[in-house]
Amino acid sequence: MTVQNVGFNADALVPKEMAHKAEAAGVAKATLGPLRMLALAILAGAFIGLGAIFATTVTTGSTLSFGLTKLLSGLVFCLGLILVIGAGAELFTGNNLIVMAWAAGKVTTGQVLRNWMIVYLGNFVGSVATAVMMFFSQQYKFANGALGQNALNIANGKVNLEFGQALVLGIMCNALVCLAVWLCMGARSATDKILAIIFPITAFVAAGFEHSVANMYFIPMGLLIKGGAPAEFWAGIGSTAVSYDSLTWGNFFMRNLLPVTIGNIIGGALMVGLAYWFIYLRPTWTGAKQS
Repeated sequence: MTVQNVGFNADALVPKEMAHKAEAAGVAKATLGPLRMLALAILAGAFIGLGAIFATTVTTGSTLSFGLTKLLSGLVFCLGLILVIGAGAELFTGNNLIVMAWAAGKVTTGQVLRNWMIVYLGNFVGSVATAVMMFFSQQYKFANGALGQNALNIANGKVNLEFGQALVLGIMCNALVCLAVWLCMGARSATDKILAIIFPITAFVAAGFEHSVANMYFIPMGLLIKGGAPAEFWAGIGSTAVSYDSLTWGNFFMRNLLPVTIGNIIGGALMVGLAYWFIYLRPTWTGAKQS
């Protein structure tokens, strides 16, 4: 006896179907109510912060090679996007794909910018609030202060990037993040989505690329430790706050967050979103077959 298919298809969506799904998702995101959008964005900031906490913790005191330590960091950082996609939240970098709906004429420029501004603000609030909570938890004192020293070194490295370097690292980062989100459009199950996320996100972290929302946790965490850690912490790690003189709020905003955000938009909106719009969604010109 033959068992007939009753309508469920376990196969992943093909790219053209993914493009239409991304377009519809863009419309839904762009037309969310502002309070719901903000609340979901705050959650996304906190979720990415959790991934950053995980990565900072597991790489503290690592005796592995540079490459393997970065690989481990990337694998555990995946927690952030898994929570965003699986639990539901609004992440600025992934929302760069809304340009597919914009290019198709389904949402306006104003709606795209409204989403990006509200979500970016919410991500910042969620990420920084997570950093504040972690500072007051005093987790940075774990391992005789080695965890806090790791957090300081991560933050310090990010604010010492050159503007152009941070821009390009941001471009490469969000190309991979949006490719992860794009692959999730073809997923049929939670397991599919997790597997789709792991390799692109691990790759961007392992390669040292720059993610604006992750940096909204990493750098404020370092700034809070620098400004508020007690004398015994500094004695324990054999250093002082003066050693991190370039780790300032001004350098956070101007030398990291600004160029990385611009780069993230270029990498996500242009290199992934508009590229796939052009391939699968651009209109057919009258009298000519779309090539």
